Amino acid sequence: MRKYILLILPLFLGAEEDFISHYEYGQMLYNNPRGVSCAQCHGKSGEGKVIVTYTDNHGKEALKGPDIRHKSFEQMRKSLNSTHPVMPRYYLTDEEIKTIYDYIQKRNNDTSQ
Repeated sequence: MRKYILLILPLFLGAEEDFISHYEYGQMLYNNPRGVSCAQCHGKSGEGKVIVTYTDNHGKEALKGPDIRHKSFEQMRKSLNSTHPVMPRYYLTDEEIKTIYDYIQKRNNDTSQ
């Protein structure tokens, strides 16, 4: 058993500190924070999208998830910690919100070039 530990130990000593990158963690949280994906309403990159269309007394209407690409971190934090009529409450930590925010910012900077 001891010789197996000696064989494996160098692998751990040279390993990265994090299992996944900050970007990958943000992507994971954005795509499935607590069972309902942010992308379902806010789009792949936070651009917003139509969730559902319906007809009422005023005619054809659409329920849209807003564009969140240009929101500040504080706006995003406030929104995620508030109750909304449509959006579920995720109970994310500030660190998780910051990770999602960073992911959206980086994703949109990478795709705009």
